[in-house]
Amino acid sequence: MKNTSLQRSRLFAQMAFFVLFAVTPVFDLFRYDLVAGHAWFLTYEWRIGLDDFLAGRSTPLEAGGRVLLMVFVPLLAAAALVIGVAWKWGRLYCGWLCPHFSVVETINRLMLRATGKHSLWDRHRVAPWEPDGSPAVRDARYWLLVVPAAIAFAFVWAVVFLTYLMPPFQVYADLFSLRLSRNETLFIIAATTVISAEFLFARHLFCRYACAVGMFQSIAWMGNRKAMVVGFDRERIGSCADCVGGRTSACDAVCPMRLKPRNVKRWMFACTQCGQCVSACATVNRDNPQGPLLQWVSGEAAKQNEAGFNAATLHRLRQMDAAEGNESRERQ
Repeated sequence: MKNTSLQRSRLFAQMAFFVLFAVTPVFDLFRYDLVAGHAWFLTYEWRIGLDDFLAGRSTPLEAGGRVLLMVFVPLLAAAALVIGVAWKWGRLYCGWLCPHFSVVETINRLMLRATGKHSLWDRHRVAPWEPDGSPAVRDARYWLLVVPAAIAFAFVWAVVFLTYLMPPFQVYADLFSLRLSRNETLFIIAATTVISAEFLFARHLFCRYACAVGMFQSIAWMGNRKAMVVGFDRERIGSCADCVGGRTSACDAVCPMRLKPRNVKRWMFACTQCGQCVSACATVNRDNPQGPLLQWVSGEAAKQNEAGFNAATLHRLRQMDAAEGNESRERQ
């Protein structure tokens, strides 16, 4: 019940932040207006203040100070906040707030139903079982939702991105009246096309390797051996063989980033701390008096968890993963 509530809270946080992402330009909370030639922050005009310098009324030193104060200091402060959180808790922004990752998970779920895989590039299908042992839906007709959903999300992103650069009410008025300008139309078409392709074919690759926000969070997290991490009870590794009746490992099956949650931290570089593996393990072991094998740990427990992964443990995990892969190929 606790883990179900956790995932519901995470879903609510993702939905709320997605709405915030969409309405931020509308209320001038943060955007740069190409028409007005200045930024907006919390409904106030945010100007660098170079007009006096260009008019010869201030010195280069004064202009440099304005740029430092109005641009670099806020950027460094925001970066420090994100990296500080990641240092202690990992990529919480990605797993709990990021509007891109919420789309990734949505398309994952639809594609899983359509193909049995989270991604077109996955080698093997996921076993058709939920963590509670019930049959999972697999139906190729879900492709009728996968592609439209990716295009719809991409279109929304394209329009929202445009409102970060152009007056939002102008953009929405032009859109609803079907009187978009040539440049607006080209921007929306190009952005929708590129983002649709990314959502369908490269969404995991983007999160792992192309997103600067995610990458810097991962680097900060990897640098702290005591940071929060998904811990694995290696002493009970044999219990994983019975996961969901021995048909699959529930934690591997639910990870939206296609990671192996039982691995060492250095192989979990892109972990978003979404907790789905922890919830799945808890569901599988809901009647087990010893409890789940996966749980979040931090501090000294996190260091000990990493140190406890000896060669024998990793070899056993690889054997189990290979066995699951062979079973998956046989099902296909």
